[in-house]
Amino acid sequence: MSEFPILEVKDLHHIYMEKTPLEHKALSGVSLRVDKGECIAIIGHTGSGKSTLIQHFNGLMRPQQGNVIVDGQHLSNPKLDVKALRRKVGLVFQNPEDQIFEKLIGDDIAYGPLKMGLPLKEVRDRVKWAMELVGLSFEDLKDRAAYALSGGQKRKVALAGVLALKPEILVLDEPTAGLDPRSRQELLEQILQLNKKENMTVIFVSHNMEEVAYLANRIYVLAEGRNLIEGTPGNIFGNSEILAKHHIGAPQTVEILAQLKERGYSVNLNAYEIEAAAKELVSVIQSNRR
Repeated sequence: MSEFPILEVKDLHHIYMEKTPLEHKALSGVSLRVDKGECIAIIGHTGSGKSTLIQHFNGLMRPQQGNVIVDGQHLSNPKLDVKALRRKVGLVFQNPEDQIFEKLIGDDIAYGPLKMGLPLKEVRDRVKWAMELVGLSFEDLKDRAAYALSGGQKRKVALAGVLALKPEILVLDEPTAGLDPRSRQELLEQILQLNKKENMTVIFVSHNMEEVAYLANRIYVLAEGRNLIEGTPGNIFGNSEILAKHHIGAPQTVEILAQLKERGYSVNLNAYEIEAAAKELVSVIQSNRR
């Protein structure tokens, strides 16, 4: 863990429609820290405050109470340069169509860099780089109409539009929701590449425990706007008491290993990754043949 986190949240509170009959407390003292280069998952049941929390990361929401600090900048500072913050922290919403508004794919991805005042050649280079990074052909798709895209392609275009700003932190809200299995796996591979090869800090919200296990270095679990628990996937998914106590879902690999353990087999519940779980299953099969 580095001395200075790239993003830190301290005792954050947020109330919607405060002092009205419809008042709703979305966050009640959430705290977290993210170091540069980490991939962090935020999980929790619907209404736990996940989406409200991540909208504080790039200034869409400002702290009502508590602190959000990005690379040393306090987001409660009224003199904060919000445009610079949003170039540093890129947020991709769950519904990609909300972020696509230009007619052509290339124009949509180029929108942010153009607003930054970059030279046209650099804008073109950034668009090409971002499209190829998410698996979209620059030459084949830059002049294609955005409305004709599939759901998976829209997700990639929305991601490319944010990546063209070259953010240091990428924030994703349910990145694979609604995608078919092939598009889902392709997008997960691209997110992993951004984190591992481009050293981009990634923070994502998900209900899918398989993708949490696949991507995350650490996990924060929220409930009713509060921190429940934080730890590595191995710490959390490998502890059946924690899973049961906090009603946390688990990857299928963990569920299978837990059932084997209940039946008396000696298996490692920390082997939540597919390859590690497969080795445990092979070991069980081999022991039965003896």
